Amino acid sequence: MVLFEKFGQHQPLNRQAERYAKEGVPISLSTLADQVGGCTAVLTPLFKRLEAYVLSAGRLHGDDTTVPVLAKGKTDTGRIWVYVRDDKPFGGPAPPGAVFYYSRDRAGKHPQAHLANYTGIFQADAYDGYRKLYEPGRAPGKILEAACWVHARRPFFVMADLAENARRKAQGNKPAVISPLALEAVRRIDELFEIERAINGETPERRRAVRQELSAPLVANLEAWMREQRAKLSRGNDVAKAMDYMLKRWAAFTRFLGDGRICLSNNAAGRGVRGIALGRKSWLFCGSDRGGERAAVMYSLIVTAKMNNIDPQAWLADVLARIAEHPVHRLDELLPWNWRDRNKQVDQAA
Repeated sequence: MVLFEKFGQHQPLNRQAERYAKEGVPISLSTLADQVGGCTAVLTPLFKRLEAYVLSAGRLHGDDTTVPVLAKGKTDTGRIWVYVRDDKPFGGPAPPGAVFYYSRDRAGKHPQAHLANYTGIFQADAYDGYRKLYEPGRAPGKILEAACWVHARRPFFVMADLAENARRKAQGNKPAVISPLALEAVRRIDELFEIERAINGETPERRRAVRQELSAPLVANLEAWMREQRAKLSRGNDVAKAMDYMLKRWAAFTRFLGDGRICLSNNAAGRGVRGIALGRKSWLFCGSDRGGERAAVMYSLIVTAKMNNIDPQAWLADVLARIAEHPVHRLDELLPWNWRDRNKQVDQAA
């Protein structure tokens, strides 16, 4: 319960201690912290098995978010990185999973270390620290970049947000200028997302066939239209910057047309870090680098349990009660999806 409250519901240990005391169960903050540390150490072998599973995927989503870290006389800005395996969009049978890592900064060496042994498709934003991952001669093999159309759409949408302008007008504020070019870009990109909604969950072969028939002409027209309009805009124009973001990475943006496994967006990774972004207002900061590393382990396990529609607290309670005596060569049996299937078999037998 302590683990799930802290990492699943974002309730810091001091608030938990206050609540338990009011319920007649006084537990010191240091005892709760020791429990978190001890349980994380016990669960680390399971985290390692989850890590190996997630990073063996043919396609990964990646993202990161900030985490304040307590330092001497100040608060540093650390990072939590997430890599998500999710084959559901193309009907893959593999269970979903997520693995998190902590670092004190956002240097490119961190994702390069995380994915040092990975080969396959990597869906992420255009963060410069990923660039070395895409080098042609990279060992142990090539990583193919698949860009996120949601990231590309966002600046256009900001410049064409009719609903926001209506709110500003209703509040008596001066409405922003709506860009006709941005509005047209959003319309064209939304046509692609409409096609994607219709083929979500279909096989890679089916998705590729539909994209070749319906999406490819739209993408070709979008590129031609953007290059034509871009030539008329100054370098500092906001619409020009949004177009340049796409046109300079056009191969990565169009890779989805030839591979049905690739998603149009990187939303799977965004969902992975959303809880951390929401929870920051509750726990304010990590107490130390060690605390950040513990958090990464527990986020990995709890988020993966949620992705597999499992109650994380029930799973943690059962695993912590059994893991000490569980044979190490059968550790995969305790991974969330295997644990769920085993419990179903027991219930059916009963």
